[in-house]
Order: sequence, then C-alpha cells, then structure tokens
Amino acid sequence: MSTTTVPNAIDAVFAQLKIKGETALIPFMTMGDPDLDTSVALVQAAEAAGAHMIELGVPYSDPLADGPVIQRASERALKNRISLTDCMTVASSARARGVKMPFILFSYFNPALQLGLERFFELLKEHGFSGVIIPDLPLEEDSETRALAEASGIHLIPLVAPTSEARVERIAANAKGFVYCVSSLGVTGVRSTFHEGIDQFLSTVRRAASVPICVGFGISSREHAERFAGQCDGVIVGSAIVRQVEEALPLLTSDNESERKQGIQQIQDFIAELKPRTSAS
Repeated sequence: MSTTTVPNAIDAVFAQLKIKGETALIPFMTMGDPDLDTSVALVQAAEAAGAHMIELGVPYSDPLADGPVIQRASERALKNRISLTDCMTVASSARARGVKMPFILFSYFNPALQLGLERFFELLKEHGFSGVIIPDLPLEEDSETRALAEASGIHLIPLVAPTSEARVERIAANAKGFVYCVSSLGVTGVRSTFHEGIDQFLSTVRRAASVPICVGFGISSREHAERFAGQCDGVIVGSAIVRQVEEALPLLTSDNESERKQGIQQIQDFIAELKPRTSAS
C-alpha cells in the first residue's frame, strides 16, 4: 500500500515565492505579550500586512540569544504565566480565525525537554505548526530532536552564525525548511550596521544549502530587507516588531475596543512597511 506525504507548508510558500521572484517576510512575535488573545490578533494582522510565515516566540526566563527588547517582552508574558503549550494554542486559534500562513515555533530547548520531546512534537503537529527553531540546540546534540521532527513532518530549522566554512556546510547539510542566517554577532536587536563579512558569509551558506536561506538578527526596516533581498530567500524581523508592540501597549491593553484596534493596526502598518520592493534573485 502506498502512502502519500503531505508537503510541508514552508516548502510550498518558498516554491510559490521563487516563481514570483519575491522574498519571504517572516515576522517574529513574543507570544502572550501582552496577552494570548492579542497575540492571535497580531498574527492575523501580520498576515494581513503581507507576511508569508511567522515565528511564534515562547517567552523564556533565560533567553541567551535574545536582546533587551525581546527579553522585556518575555518578562511581560511570563508575569501572566504564559507556558509553552499556551503559545502553541495561538497557532490553532489564529488558524480558526482564517490565518493561512505557516507557523514556526521559536523555543529554547529546556521548555520542550520539560514537556517531553515526543509530546512536544505531537502538540506542534496538533496545533498546525510547520517548523520549529531551537536556538540553543547544537548540531552535535540534535539527532533525537531531528528524528522526532522528521517523523512529525515538522522542519527543524537551524541557525548558522558566521563561522568556519566546514561548520556552515555541516549545519546546512541537515537543514530543513530554510537556514536561518544570523546577520550580526551577539544577541537579537535593532542595528544600524551588520557584520562586515556578512555578504561572504551568506554566499558560503547559499553554496552549502539545498534549502532556502533567510537572514535575521538586526533586520528592522524596509531598507534592511531590500539590502538582503537579492542574496536571501527571506528576511526575519523580530526586535523591531516586538518594540512596536511594546510602544503600543497602552492601546493594546486598553478596555476601549477602538483603541485596541488602533494599536493592532499600528503594528500591521509597520509590518506592511517592511516588505522589500526588490525581488530575490
């Protein structure tokens, strides 16, 4: 008896964008900041703004890769006791409200380990995720997680920072979905400049990868997105969007529904402004 494999939604989106010559816009948002229902509304807003897929960030108390903006967002969410499983429900709630784009969970390894890796991937599949990023899971220790991800039809998306060409090749060889290229050394955050060897680094990753490559860490404007559009298949914007959420908190947490909608619209407008006007090569 033959079995059919359901294509991963991330692959499908990149295939469509390649035909159109477009670069994927991938926002990151911290779930539960300021609350789960607002997170669902912001995911809807991101798709309405033109996002092609989205990273749903799990708030974590010791986020090694996160800069101060995302750390503050995590602190706000954790005050409301937002859990890993709560974050997953945002995806299914957004899907129920008509959101079509692929969901990628961004979580550190410890919350997944505490839940149990098998249960973790069962829930990811149940809530409609297409990918997962675990920034503190090194290549040398990811075999069990990778096997469970592949069995679940979920892409385990690797991060690669400027390093030796041999290590880039090892990371890219196992990549699924896309390779997340770290554009700047250090933690996430809004930047005005990028690592001086970034262009050479991206060329190295491109040669090594058989999947799309996307760039993140420091992308905060349309100009940044256009700077990388010709070299990458997608741009990831995190801290700049999370900072917009922080600045809009008085509106987002207002009891006045009109003010709340205004806050959501502000973030939608900001995301729409990030879309690069140039096409990917």
